Amino acid sequence: MILSVSRRTDIPNYYSEWFYNRIKEGFLYVRNPMNAHQISEIKITPDVVDCIVFWTKNPLPMIKRLDEIKEYNYYFQFTLTGYANDVEVNLPNKKTKMIPVFQELSEKIGKQKVIWRYDPIFFSDRYTKEYHLKAFKSIAEALSGYTEKCVISFVDIYPKNKKNLDGLSSHELNDDELREFAEKLSKIAADNNIKIGSCAEKIDLDECGIIHNCCIDRELIEKIIGCKLNVGKDKNQRKECGCVESVEIGTYNTCKNGCAYCYANYSSKSVETNAAQYDPSSPLLCGQVQEDDKITIRKVESLKETQLSIFDM
Repeated sequence: MILSVSRRTDIPNYYSEWFYNRIKEGFLYVRNPMNAHQISEIKITPDVVDCIVFWTKNPLPMIKRLDEIKEYNYYFQFTLTGYANDVEVNLPNKKTKMIPVFQELSEKIGKQKVIWRYDPIFFSDRYTKEYHLKAFKSIAEALSGYTEKCVISFVDIYPKNKKNLDGLSSHELNDDELREFAEKLSKIAADNNIKIGSCAEKIDLDECGIIHNCCIDRELIEKIIGCKLNVGKDKNQRKECGCVESVEIGTYNTCKNGCAYCYANYSSKSVETNAAQYDPSSPLLCGQVQEDDKITIRKVESLKETQLSIFDM
């Protein structure tokens, strides 16, 4: 299987000790977000985990312990934007702190395994097209040689983030304006030897030099592991999403980054309440098993193709 760590919360930044403990134990528990009393027990030993995809805005807490996952294949989706602390509330300074962390991680594991995410992009009186282009150029120049790929997306409005975005006076661009903006991003990326793709976008940006991207990327994973995978599209994602199936281990309402555009947190109060229950030794992220919980073992297995096809000969 492919392990997603995690779309729902920043495990590398805030819960890496828990994750490393789970690697040692070889299993973890995940609550069903639709039914909190249903818990899946998931085996995460190297024989069943084909690749781990980390999603983070700050992997620094993980970096010194990467040897503990040396038996696993993995790559990082590293979000690095031009927003200040009015949008990404609890993140360190990008220029002085996070760009050096990106560079350090790339030097440790290789530029192929660190994907730069400049997303989601929204526009406001402060964060204009010109602002984003300047920020994107500055970051791209700093990451040239440290990554092979950048992923962009434009913010989606949900009930959970609408109030925050309204408070930042965000506004939308029409398709022609988006394409003109995207063409400029594409040129900046190309100037710095970085390929660029879009994440789950309805608008077609191929003519701008921006392809539809897969974040849980079958092609990349097969390249990293040196083996074909028998895996299909993730049916739980939006139709525009090209990701293949993965097992998500995160928990909503636990991310402490405090990003205004976030869809995974209902409120800062719920995050505070859940984060207070964090126990690095628990099989569950941010919580304990209760008497009325039902634990079911989820069947997981490697997706590696074990037989050569005629096309491999």
